[in-house]
Amino acid sequence: MLSNTAQGFPVPQESKSPPKKASWPADKVERRKVKDLVPYAKNARTHSEEQIDQIARAIEQWGWTVPCLVDEKGGLIAGHGRVLAAKQLGLDEVPVVVARGWSAAQKRAYVIADNKLTENGGWDDDLLAGDHCPSQ
Repeated sequence: MLSNTAQGFPVPQESKSPPKKASWPADKVERRKVKDLVPYAKNARTHSEEQIDQIARAIEQWGWTVPCLVDEKGGLIAGHGRVLAAKQLGLDEVPVVVARGWSAAQKRAYVIADNKLTENGGWDDDLLAGDHCPSQ
């Protein structure tokens, strides 16, 4: 069950029912042609050219490490920036996992939560002090 927080994005609510078996709506990595992926029209997350360049450089350095999330029809749910970087790099295909059986509301909630939950993380500056970290 999802609820809206003061920040205006959906997050799971604590459940009083017994724990369920883990749900894996997207558990198999596939390859899809970049040209067949459809960006989510209501994606509120933006990507600057600088960020797309950074993502492209990361893909060049480390390879593709995180598949995009799509629905059954190839609609992007997560990975818009990675797909833009793939286009910049001239990649024909990218790895994806398919979220099967999600409603439009579930997809919309995930698009927002996936981006917002990452933003809510922090950094341990003491641990980073001795490391070369391009994000600082």
